[in-house]
Amino acid sequence: MSFIRRSSSFRVMVAAVGTALGLLAAPASANDFYAGKQIVFLIGGDAGGGYDLYARSLSRHMGRFIPGNPTFIARNQPGAGSGTAAAYLSSVAPKDGTMIGALFPGVIIGPLLEEKQQGLFDPTKFVYLGSADSGTRVCVTFGSSKIKTFEDAQKNRVVIGASAAGGSTRDYAFLHRNTAGAQFDVVSGYKGTVDIFLAMERGEVDGMCGLDWSSLKSQRPAWVKEKKINILVQNGLDSEPELDQLGVPNLWQFIKSEADRKAVEMVFSQQIFGRPYIAPPGANPAQVKVLREAFMKTVKDPDFLNDAEKSRLDILPSSGERVQEVVEKLFATPKETIKRAKEIISPPT
Repeated sequence: MSFIRRSSSFRVMVAAVGTALGLLAAPASANDFYAGKQIVFLIGGDAGGGYDLYARSLSRHMGRFIPGNPTFIARNQPGAGSGTAAAYLSSVAPKDGTMIGALFPGVIIGPLLEEKQQGLFDPTKFVYLGSADSGTRVCVTFGSSKIKTFEDAQKNRVVIGASAAGGSTRDYAFLHRNTAGAQFDVVSGYKGTVDIFLAMERGEVDGMCGLDWSSLKSQRPAWVKEKKINILVQNGLDSEPELDQLGVPNLWQFIKSEADRKAVEMVFSQQIFGRPYIAPPGANPAQVKVLREAFMKTVKDPDFLNDAEKSRLDILPSSGERVQEVVEKLFATPKETIKRAKEIISPPT
């Protein structure tokens, strides 16, 4: 009997040691994964632009809400309306949750509307972590321009600065020309909004279109406060109360065709995810869960909101699940509406 007891005790001891060794050798849980790691925040726009300001503000706070408190490293990769960054995230970026991206919403809807973007990446395959803003866009001219209202733009030639194809400043300029009769002469090829602002100051162009209202307030607050610009029209599925108070009309009142209204509504839908943040296709589900939760905690955090207010950034967040749903619905749009949407954001033939 004593031999049996000793044998049993020995087996228990061996099992305990084996369990301990197994725990030491087991892989780290999702909660421990980020300890000592860095997360690269790939920003698909130029430094100093609106998307850059939002992403860098988010990166200063989000690590506090991720177990292990990883360090965020912001890296700009502009080009092709953030298409360069989107292609990198789709095909090259690691899928373990150590790289996320900040993209222009235009590049997400781009494969629906731009043939040259088709095949480079599939926006429905991206994993959406959330959006920091769901704002309104505007068309503006500099104070020295003779174009003061949208009605002026319908009657007179207006030189509009724009980025390359696929960027909102180009697409929205043609949208206003093709659906509401704005006499926009679009000069494209500028790197981003910062360069277009400088061109406006130099008198090279009258203004720009497709500019986020929140970006204008954060990048050029003095222009708004001192009324150095003319806000011609606002673009959004719904009116922006702040712009309503300033007497800025909504584009809807200038569009007469029902087919055009449906196409414009499709293009404007991208503004629901005005500041989208994504993980690569096939990203590790455990890390996606951690990142989505951290994003929503960050955008509700008093310190982050105080930082955003100081930088004049509007925060109207949407969850990753909500953005994922909107993107999937967009890619289920009827073909006739997609066809017309392609036409309205293209140069007149």
